[in-house]
Amino acid sequence: MFQRIPTKKSDNSKYYAVLGVGKGASPDELKKAYRKAAIKNHPDKGGDPEKFKELAHAFQILSDPKKREIYDKYGEDALKEGAGSGDAGLNPFDILDSLFGGAGGNPFGAGCGSSRDFRRQKKEEHVEKTSHPLKVTLEDLYNGATKKVNTSRNVVCRNCKGTGSKTGSSSRCAECLGSGRTNLIRQLGPNMIQQIQSVCSGCGGSGETIREEDKCGQCKGQKLLHEKKVWEVVVDKGMKHGQKITLQGGYNEAHKKATEDVVFVLQLKEHPEFKRKGDDLFLERTLSLTEALCGFQFSLTHLDGRQLLIKSKPGEIVKPGQFKAINDEGMPHYQRPFEKGRLYLHFTVDFPKSGSLTMDRCDAIEDILPPRAAVMFTDMELDECEETTMIDVNIEDKMRKEEEQQEETKLEDEGPRVQCNQQ
Repeated sequence: MFQRIPTKKSDNSKYYAVLGVGKGASPDELKKAYRKAAIKNHPDKGGDPEKFKELAHAFQILSDPKKREIYDKYGEDALKEGAGSGDAGLNPFDILDSLFGGAGGNPFGAGCGSSRDFRRQKKEEHVEKTSHPLKVTLEDLYNGATKKVNTSRNVVCRNCKGTGSKTGSSSRCAECLGSGRTNLIRQLGPNMIQQIQSVCSGCGGSGETIREEDKCGQCKGQKLLHEKKVWEVVVDKGMKHGQKITLQGGYNEAHKKATEDVVFVLQLKEHPEFKRKGDDLFLERTLSLTEALCGFQFSLTHLDGRQLLIKSKPGEIVKPGQFKAINDEGMPHYQRPFEKGRLYLHFTVDFPKSGSLTMDRCDAIEDILPPRAAVMFTDMELDECEETTMIDVNIEDKMRKEEEQQEETKLEDEGPRVQCNQQ
């Protein structure tokens, strides 16, 4: 990100005044002054929260050598414009916590509960979740199933109890001062700098370092170990594609943090016959013309292996595109598996091919079927009509070609886009 520093120098004494120190104050003097003022203005002792935050902000800027240099040279405006202010997500309790050695940001002793302790506890209670896809068949969702899934996960090293060291001690990283991130500021030109923030290479983002000789022999200072785990995931009847199954507290572990939950997201494989819509099932079935007119009967293997007998009523004629429904043969309702949706059958009719019927057969069929509509033409009326010839056509292919032609015409009408050069 590029930021332009104001050519006119702005106020560069405010932060020193907030802490009550001179511009030549050493890092130790800054720390002592901040600690004293923070204790006096701590919200848990009735202090002003805004003053407490202002103290933390001033100390954050002046305790960082690079930010302090920018502030001394260019003033507060340079920081406000983004040249290293680092104020995003500022938490004054975290800053005070680093000075008091983990006393919860509480200057009155670790044994005294504070609002900071509550905030920390709530943060630790937040549980991360890791998702994995779980492929299932329509049969699995109809009958219910138990699936075994192999995954790898991180677990806290039992040898060092997640500290990464033999003695259980660590040091604050000297490169990032415990923040886990470093800022690199580059001078790109007159009054122009670039700030780059990245994960600290010295500690890998943890904010602490462990001496080589003190690293745990099992996890090599990483605090975590990888292990394989087999999960048994119960898929209930009636579950749907995309539904999530959460197993609480069994996935990645981390030192002093809640164990991650693992989430399995159901991914339904397409079934060759049945299609699901909500709690209903749909099935396509093609009938011959004879079956459509004279009746049909066939067996259907359902998702649970049962054989269903499907047949038409005596004298019933099935029309092309007609739907029929069978109650209680659809999908089970989730968490109410004894209630089921419908099974819908969509019928298409396969007519004989052109030319497959002789004139004798046509006459025989016509004798059986209802008579044609009586349309009488005189010879004079027929002479006045122009005879036409019908041809077969694929309407879907025709529509697709027309859409392609319309798109091409649209692009031609728009023409090439002309861009003016900036002088």
